[in-house]
Amino acid sequence: MIRRIGFWTVFVVVHAVLAWICLGLPGTGVGEYAVGFPLGDVTHVYRPWVEQALSGGPIVGITREWVYPIAAIVPMIAAMGLGPGLYGPAWLALVSLLNAAGCAALLGSWASRRRETAAWWWLIFTALLGPVALARIDAVTVPIAVVALLLAAQHPFVAGVLLAAATWMKVWPAALIAALLVSSRSRGAVLIAGAATSAAFALLVVGFGGAEHLFGFVGEQTGRGLQIEAPVATVYLWLMSAQVPGSYLYYDQQILTFQITGPGTEAVIGMMTPLLALAVVGTVLVAVLASRRGASVSRLFPSLALALVVVLIAFNKVGSPQFQTWLVAPVLVGLLYRGRAFAWPAGIALVLAALTQLLYPYLYGELLSAAPAMVFVLSVRNVGLFVLLAWALTDVWRAGTEADQSSPSAASSRSTLPVSSPE
Repeated sequence: MIRRIGFWTVFVVVHAVLAWICLGLPGTGVGEYAVGFPLGDVTHVYRPWVEQALSGGPIVGITREWVYPIAAIVPMIAAMGLGPGLYGPAWLALVSLLNAAGCAALLGSWASRRRETAAWWWLIFTALLGPVALARIDAVTVPIAVVALLLAAQHPFVAGVLLAAATWMKVWPAALIAALLVSSRSRGAVLIAGAATSAAFALLVVGFGGAEHLFGFVGEQTGRGLQIEAPVATVYLWLMSAQVPGSYLYYDQQILTFQITGPGTEAVIGMMTPLLALAVVGTVLVAVLASRRGASVSRLFPSLALALVVVLIAFNKVGSPQFQTWLVAPVLVGLLYRGRAFAWPAGIALVLAALTQLLYPYLYGELLSAAPAMVFVLSVRNVGLFVLLAWALTDVWRAGTEADQSSPSAASSRSTLPVSSPE
């Protein structure tokens, strides 16, 4: 009981401090732009979208193209419950409550060292990542994904519904669905649940007359340039830092992000989407081989989920600080079902979170100026992603190798996620 009280006390302190930073950090001026304002997307982008829709104007995702899938509008509208003047605080309260629900589900009603370790890891990761851990739409999808994975063993259909709903807010949870479809024998329930949930969202959009914009977020993403924090853009930041002619940063007024250009960027932009798809397919094929060799889902799923999530970050031409929150769900599952075997990826993820907070929001202006020190920090962070990916892929392969060396009956008896995590 004392340990639980201690955890929830620290939980409140961490979220209160991050909310205070979000509300009190104004950002710094870089040229004509104010940058490093962590709550900027919430109050300057999300709120205008909602106000526009509620006042009878265009509805993003329905009457016009939108960068997000349609369900992202739901939490954005929910944050308007206290009125436009308190939109920022309401958003932070909403995310904090969702995180609290996720931690409560993770801790459960009985004592488990692994559950407590995983919950503390999540709290430390949130603190290290900083205010952006609360101030983006991604923050809403993370606790939903965590709860879904906790339910996957006993309630795969419910897990499929939650993961599909989260995917219709931000696409990344599709990686978790793919990992379940490859590794779990409950894939049928997950697939049916995901398809039914997706169909419901599609019918809703069509019913409101937005059929032509249903998958608009796909085109919005594929048509984007190189966002400065994406790993592939790092080389161009170094070129800009070295003042190589033609290498410079610009602000995309449509997507509302800083992007970079330089020698050969058009070819790189055209190459990244196929490369991302190839990396996903390659990762899935390695996992399929491991599964066919008898790898149990509790052994295979955490590493596969982590590998697919990191692929979505590392091979993406878009890069934002909040993308690091995607690591939470697969690492938590790994800590629950693999214990100390997942210590390395858990530790690497904490380092990536800390480096990301250093970059954003405090020194983001320096990064936009391509200051060598900040470009170096970003380079280390991005290399760390590939180190994490290498670990995950190796562990996926080893899952099959270890299954080869064990008895078939042992492998087949672990075809689903354990109902509860072991001590």
